[in-house]
Amino acid sequence: MRNEDAAKVLQAVRDLAPTISSRSAEIEEARRLPADLLEQLKAAGCFRMFLPRSHGGLEVDLRTGMDVLETLARADAATGWTVMIGSESPHLFALLSRERFDAVYSGGPDVIIGGGFNAQGEAHAAEGGYRVTGRWSFASGCEHASWLFGNCVLMDGGRPRMGPAGDVPEMRGMLFPASEVRIIDTWSVLGLRGTGSHDIAVEGAFCPAANSFDIFQGQPSIAGPGFVAPVLHFVLHMGAVAVGIAQGALDDVVTLARSGKKRLYARAELAESPVFQVHLGRAEMSVRAARALLRDTGDELWDACVNNPAAAAAMAPRISGALAWVTEVAARAVDTCYQAGGGGVARSASPVQRRFRDIHTFSQHAAAAEGWFGQAGGALLGHATGYWT
Repeated sequence: MRNEDAAKVLQAVRDLAPTISSRSAEIEEARRLPADLLEQLKAAGCFRMFLPRSHGGLEVDLRTGMDVLETLARADAATGWTVMIGSESPHLFALLSRERFDAVYSGGPDVIIGGGFNAQGEAHAAEGGYRVTGRWSFASGCEHASWLFGNCVLMDGGRPRMGPAGDVPEMRGMLFPASEVRIIDTWSVLGLRGTGSHDIAVEGAFCPAANSFDIFQGQPSIAGPGFVAPVLHFVLHMGAVAVGIAQGALDDVVTLARSGKKRLYARAELAESPVFQVHLGRAEMSVRAARALLRDTGDELWDACVNNPAAAAAMAPRISGALAWVTEVAARAVDTCYQAGGGGVARSASPVQRRFRDIHTFSQHAAAAEGWFGQAGGALLGHATGYWT
């Protein structure tokens, strides 16, 4: 059930959405969120919506968070994605000790973290912590983050330190103040250009042990359903962004059709074409189905987090399978909109073209890959998935 704060943040982003949409081209050209828009998003509560009230946050439920992210992505995909990453900051900081978590938020609730989940660095044990060298790709929002992290392989005597099972190296995220991390301008890409997902790097940087954390197996120092199986929450957040992108494309192509658009050599306006109406109707039903699946799955996960946390981890294969399916459905819906728009939507100024580029960049993310269907299928057959939670 939504609390008063949840309703307020959702209404705030709905009110802000037209402004965000009108600035999509500006956001894309800058390859980051403009500073004044970032402040508006902070004021709306976007970056503290999952933070506990004890630390100045809004402590919203999973469904509200998904609705907020879908609303933002519907207005502009890069904004939805960037807010998604920033809003998940408390989940990552909660993998530190409670003392460190409190210290991070001692100056206010709108603290933003960015970084790399893939273990593209090495951490060598040193007195009181680690010496870290690495370069991490896809650090969304790194230019406005207060803290940056990179996942690392722990090294011992020049070799990876193996985990308890002896077959996988131990890994830990290493957290640094953003001022200590080098940002490398690499974000020249097809879509989601406004996310500023550049590479970040450190060389021989010292990370105190208290600023390291286990991203995938760590136990949160903060209680509450929002901090049970946080990676699974992240997966559903991604799905909400995908649905938002697809819904935005539907909005755009409907606007185009209602403007009197007539394709070259066509006998009737686009809006009067029975073929277009069939394709549009199918795409709209598909997006509704994707949203319904996400909400149903999200509600089930939230219920488990509230009432039976041990059951949450068991949902992992199904949740990632859901993201893979939602991404496929969203991409097909956007493709339908793009194909219906004719030659005009190929122009850079077309919002439909931007949606096309954004969803196909989104679909390249490892968390949305087709292989996750195999995890879901294996789980149905009783096979161990080895899934991270």
